Amino acid sequence: MLQCWRHVPRTGAQWTSRAGGHRGFLDTARTSHLMKGMERLFGSSRVYRAQPVKREARTSSSWLRYSGRLWEKCFPVCASQNRLLASSSPSDPVEIHKRKLALWFSHLPNEEKQFGGLFSPDTMHVEPLILEGPPGENVNPLTGRETPGSVHRSLTVGELFDPDPGWDPEQGQNVVLYGAVGTGKSTVVRKLVLDWCSGSTLAQFELVVPLSCEDLSLQSRPTSLQALVGRMYRHLRHSDHLRGDGRDVLFIFNGMEKMRLNFSIAATELCSSPEEPLHPGAIAVNLLRKYLLPEASILVTTRPSALDKIPRKYVDRYTEICGFTNIDQQRAYFTSRLLQQAEGQPGRDSRELLEMLYLNLQRESQIAAACFLPSYCWLTCATLHFLHFTDVRAPIRTLTGIYTSFLRLNFGGEILEAAAGPNQQGISLMHYVAKTVGKLAYEGITCKRTSFTKEEVMEKIGKEDDSDEELRQLAVFRTDILGFFLARCVQSSPAGGMGEIRYVFTVPAMQEYLAALYVVLGEKKTVLEKLGKGASEVIGQASDDLTTLLNVLSKFLPLRVFAFFNLLKMFPRLYSRISGHSNGKIGKTMASEMFKMEDQFNEDVLDQVEQSVLGVQGPAPLERQEQESFELFPIFMGGLLSRGNRVLLDQLGISIRTTAVVQITRTLKRHLLQNSQKQMPPEELVDFLFFLYEFQNQRFTAEVLGSLSALNLSRVRMTPLKCFVLAAVLACTPPRHVLESLDLSSCSLTCESLDTLRPVLLRCKTVNLQCNNLGSEACNHLKSLLIDSTCTVQSLHLCDNPLSESSARSLAEALSESRSLRHLSLMNTDLGDRGAGELASRLGGNQGLEEINMAYNSIGDNAALQLLDACRANPTLNTIHLYLNELSESGKHSLHSRGLGHGEGGRVKVLASITQGDELSQDWELILNNIRSHATSWNRERPRQPAALPAGAEGGQAAEPQRVEETELLEGPETGGRGDRETGERDQQLATH
Repeated sequence: MLQCWRHVPRTGAQWTSRAGGHRGFLDTARTSHLMKGMERLFGSSRVYRAQPVKREARTSSSWLRYSGRLWEKCFPVCASQNRLLASSSPSDPVEIHKRKLALWFSHLPNEEKQFGGLFSPDTMHVEPLILEGPPGENVNPLTGRETPGSVHRSLTVGELFDPDPGWDPEQGQNVVLYGAVGTGKSTVVRKLVLDWCSGSTLAQFELVVPLSCEDLSLQSRPTSLQALVGRMYRHLRHSDHLRGDGRDVLFIFNGMEKMRLNFSIAATELCSSPEEPLHPGAIAVNLLRKYLLPEASILVTTRPSALDKIPRKYVDRYTEICGFTNIDQQRAYFTSRLLQQAEGQPGRDSRELLEMLYLNLQRESQIAAACFLPSYCWLTCATLHFLHFTDVRAPIRTLTGIYTSFLRLNFGGEILEAAAGPNQQGISLMHYVAKTVGKLAYEGITCKRTSFTKEEVMEKIGKEDDSDEELRQLAVFRTDILGFFLARCVQSSPAGGMGEIRYVFTVPAMQEYLAALYVVLGEKKTVLEKLGKGASEVIGQASDDLTTLLNVLSKFLPLRVFAFFNLLKMFPRLYSRISGHSNGKIGKTMASEMFKMEDQFNEDVLDQVEQSVLGVQGPAPLERQEQESFELFPIFMGGLLSRGNRVLLDQLGISIRTTAVVQITRTLKRHLLQNSQKQMPPEELVDFLFFLYEFQNQRFTAEVLGSLSALNLSRVRMTPLKCFVLAAVLACTPPRHVLESLDLSSCSLTCESLDTLRPVLLRCKTVNLQCNNLGSEACNHLKSLLIDSTCTVQSLHLCDNPLSESSARSLAEALSESRSLRHLSLMNTDLGDRGAGELASRLGGNQGLEEINMAYNSIGDNAALQLLDACRANPTLNTIHLYLNELSESGKHSLHSRGLGHGEGGRVKVLASITQGDELSQDWELILNNIRSHATSWNRERPRQPAALPAGAEGGQAAEPQRVEETELLEGPETGGRGDRETGERDQQLATH
């Protein structure tokens, strides 16, 4: 057993609260699609509060002027912002600044809109734990070390600039807020700015100026502080606040790790004038030194690795943001998300979902350790929203897209700094993660492992022969980034003591995602392939210059001299063919991982994802699976190749070439066509359909599914997401593609499920909806389906559903108008005499039905005869099943004789009993097979009609009848009977009679 944990303030550490009360945090998301400069204002990690607007909200259309351009954007504006807009003076630059900041910082990115667009950053805020105290030793995720004896005091966001004893009021404060990736630094900045705009906090500052360090690091030309602020906020260009000593001004530098600061006087000149042009880094240094605007206060957010960039003598207060260290903070966050998925009161499903999640968090599970980071709380909510609230009205989302968006929100296109040199280029941070952590994840999957030793982690991430600059980058990566993907856990020892410390991925699916990214990027290469790639790139880059040079020299030298150079120019083309073969291997890997024999009888992958988040409800399994299952791995590989995900990966600095995708797809299609011909278990079929959904390639899906004629999803829990996936995948096939059969028996279908699956059901010849607890409302949906002119359903099985009289009325109306239905099975649906009467009243109008099964419905003699007369009046109906009903012997005789065609009407075969008098019925075997196929779902407490089975039945010989129960004759171990022993005894007894 592995017990996962993250670094939080140790038990012995002292920390107190100034205001007391509850601490907490919020969600992670990235501000995008507004404007380039303000988007970088939040750096790489976007974290903010979100909750439905409880007060009346409206949409306000405003004109925003930014960097000399005019923007028109509609934002949801809550009541507090409406009051701010109404009270703003049109000529006051500060009031204009507040209004525009409120609009900019309230903008929701596309990733947040998947929650319904009901959240506003200032309507709810769960504060993270913020501790004040001198920074100790940087906590390494591989060691978890902390300075012993450190004293910490908890703060709220509004207390960051409260004066301490001995504070000089004539000088501004410098506050550093640091924390690892995903702990919520950007959320605090967002909340701070919005609260200042509304006047609820930081009232001591008349002006707050947020600045993005990422933007500042990209500016190379010297500029003055006044011009810098005026270019970013044009309405502050003529403000008097930046011309004096900076009293009552707060500068916020977000993401200081993105800038290079040098506090050496030799490197950075001193400056006290806000109008003197300087490099942006020099402006920040002089502000922190208090040479420039000494009375201005400064808030700096940064990661732990960059704390040394600012000397301690220039910092008045260090504060560390620790995320959600309390389960109540996590519960408050999840409550704001999961209970407000739609307008109005939250549904029971949302409340039950929240309770299951809360119980799993209390178990100290792996997901509980992950949710110490607020970013993973966002990922958890996004996953649950995808699993439980996906419908046809929502935009298309994929699980792979959620994980890619999650990484983009936290890292963006962040680049690792390259070593010094003119030709050195930085590498994308996520590409580096895929090459190192992704390799660790892939090797864990190949070895069926989820935990790793410290030595294994260090081996994949660093090398002994790295240069000093590479070692420095590696130290930064381990300090800031590694803990985002890996968490420490303690493996319990057999003796019951402290076990070995190992490392697992923060959430299980992250291991499979990074392994899939590692494979899809082609990082899984042999040494020869890596050398060939390097040589090809070098020769390819020099080919253009070489061609120009050869064109000049060919006029003076014989052509034979250039034969060698022509051979070199052929090498890149030769390597491209070898590379194509390598891409084909990726497609083969995806197909082989998809159809593993050992995974065929596991639960489907969507249920596994849900269990990883909500835990396994009910008693724990007696036997634990010996090997880990990684069924998301091939699905993530397919999802990463989709066009939408490749666009997101480009924003992360990861490029997957279209030619590589084509080569992988060609090989993958060939292997999928071969494997799809085999009969798959229902759970494996769900995984296959989900893979096609994640792949998001309509033409590819149509070609793969073109050979499928039957889908057996029996006993699969068809959640709204699975119904949506099935409908979306089959919608890719051409309209002429019709399924021969679709088995959805015992799938827990609802009326909403039938509505989602309607396009699928219309294109099936045989539909099995047995044992789904469908009622009268579902029959209304089926009525609409059957009378549709495009409906191709010929056989409909509704056995073992609790239908009623109103259900029979809906089905009867459907029968009178349906032109495709040929076989209808209503066995064991509790219709009774009234339901049979409703059907009898409409059967005469049907022009296509050939067989109807009304067995086991508590139908009496009169209703059965009325039903038979209606069948005889139907020109096409030739068979009716009436066994296991409340029929007397005389009633059975009347049915038999009337079915033979005596009197008015046609001839109809009546299956009322396995016997006809003292003789065995001609169709006794058909009756018994039908009973056996349905007996597993029958209620044992329900009285059953005894039937006369003659002795010697197996030989077909007439004998004295023996009174037994028909259903008891057939119950065996596979149908829920009493066991092989009793079944064998009954068979032996029958054989002797």
